[in-house]
Amino acid sequence: MMKITVRILMMFVITLLAGNAMAAEKLQIDGSTTVGPIGDAFAEAFKDKVSITVSKTGSGDGAAALVEGRCDIAMMSRFMKDKEYKAAVNKDIYPVAHAIAMDGVCPIVHPSNPVKGLTSDQIRAIYKGEITNWKDLGGADRPIVMISRDTSSGTYETFHKLVMKKEKMTDSVEYVNSNPQAHARVKSTVGAIGYVGLGFLDRNVKALTIDGIKPSQSTISKGTFPVSRPLFLFTNGYPKLGSVVHAFCTFHLTEEGQEIIEDKGFVPVTDY
Repeated sequence: MMKITVRILMMFVITLLAGNAMAAEKLQIDGSTTVGPIGDAFAEAFKDKVSITVSKTGSGDGAAALVEGRCDIAMMSRFMKDKEYKAAVNKDIYPVAHAIAMDGVCPIVHPSNPVKGLTSDQIRAIYKGEITNWKDLGGADRPIVMISRDTSSGTYETFHKLVMKKEKMTDSVEYVNSNPQAHARVKSTVGAIGYVGLGFLDRNVKALTIDGIKPSQSTISKGTFPVSRPLFLFTNGYPKLGSVVHAFCTFHLTEEGQEIIEDKGFVPVTDY
């Protein structure tokens, strides 16, 4: 009788400890404001399994957080740079990329702006300060207010490489820290132009065509929109099979994960 009681007590303690360990498990996710809505929605889907904190500080900060051991998963709207990999390896961190969705960097203007589209050359000329008034582009006689993401942003990196061709922006460009800030600035400024990820398009701003191609899930999935890019989660090494990190980083392959990505306005990398 004593042996049975002790055995039951031991089983109860083991179960209690396992439950406490699961409850205590936490994930820290940091990085891109573009990937942020996906990160938030995935975290909501995992809320019964693990406590997750999602911070949206930019792709560069996400990379730094992973390198410095401040997060378990880094959200990035660009691939890691060589210098970031080098810094990681120097600290025995070995980043692994998980491409979870496709996105487009979409130029936006105020809804009242009559201009419907621009060429890549025209957008580059605007941000270089060579075109300064909308009347030169078929719009009203109004100065152009240029809004850009900050230089640590993955969205900025994509725009700088694919649209600016790595040429310097004029000093009069206004920099903001996130997609929501860029959206809000353009929404409230009649003469503004900015750029955001596909998931941030709505009726409060007008998306412009680039070289005659409209940013959409269709043009991005087909690869015809000229400013498209993958979105990533980065981990330190490949996640342990069966772990919460592994489940989170492969959630985009499930039907539920793809529905979330599409619902947030982005393009799933696979389709069931």
